[in-house]
Amino acid sequence: MLYAFGFDRVGVLVSDMYIVIPNPRPGQEGAERGVRLEVRLLERGELPGSIYSARPIEVGRPVWRADLLEAVDGPPGSLNRAHHHPAFRGWEPGRRVFDAELTARPVPWVGEQLADLEGLLERAGVPADERAAADARALRGCLPEIMDTVGRLLERVRDGELAASPDGEPAAARVGWL
Repeated sequence: MLYAFGFDRVGVLVSDMYIVIPNPRPGQEGAERGVRLEVRLLERGELPGSIYSARPIEVGRPVWRADLLEAVDGPPGSLNRAHHHPAFRGWEPGRRVFDAELTARPVPWVGEQLADLEGLLERAGVPADERAAADARALRGCLPEIMDTVGRLLERVRDGELAASPDGEPAAARVGWL
């Protein structure tokens, strides 16, 4: 399941995911499931035909990520692996940053981060401009809808409806859009 909220320059993408990391760090062994949210840069393509043609939309490089994850072998809803990546190096995420507030209050915590889009972009090394300021205002206006989507996806993961494991016992796996 993938949800995309697009503004002028920035998009917020939300998806369920299941992942088995092939070479995990200590304490991160075993499969993880949950919801991933990414802030990405968007680009509008030129119309490929008439004014009525569909417009190509590029969902570009990631800027920030929140992984609302839990160990599959742990209690549903624990979010004991929840973390975020404050910045990316190109397409690769920076280090995992764990925050007790993120685990305790995942939806409000993510909402607080998104409400400060200007600061989030600055910390990620994305230059601010008028488009970013307009996107920040528009995103704050849509924040209840985005957070509702995140909450509903977390419930569906907790209930076992989403973020299901692939068949078998894979040594490495990544299931989901993001």
